[in-house]
Amino acid sequence: QVQLVESGGGSVQSGGSLKLVCTINGYTTGRGVMGWFRQVVGQEREGVAGFRVDGSTAYADSVKGRFHISHDNAKNSLYLEMLNLSPEDTATYYCAAGPFTWQTSLLLPATYNYWGQGTQVTVSS
Repeated sequence: QVQLVESGGGSVQSGGSLKLVCTINGYTTGRGVMGWFRQVVGQEREGVAGFRVDGSTAYADSVKGRFHISHDNAKNSLYLEMLNLSPEDTATYYCAAGPFTWQTSLLLPATYNYWGQGTQVTVSS
């Protein structure tokens, strides 16, 4: 059974940073596609960052230059480093995993089969 568990969320002031961690059981990181999404209550889930096993990555325009996705195969973990946070980054953040594909965008939820339960990030001004 595949299980993804996010951690590292919290409350920070504008301009601060956080590093989210996704610990994965039953699925090997670097095997297909992996990504981070975020969602605000009442809004659609938004793709933040993703990568494919071939090394290609994608970032939402709103986070380019501030967020960085990485993974550690030895620890079977996925990370999202978030710098220079703003109140607009406030959301519940989810990690996701799925089989390798070129056919859909790394920033689309439909690309992924497995999801974590989410971790809250709150940025105050």
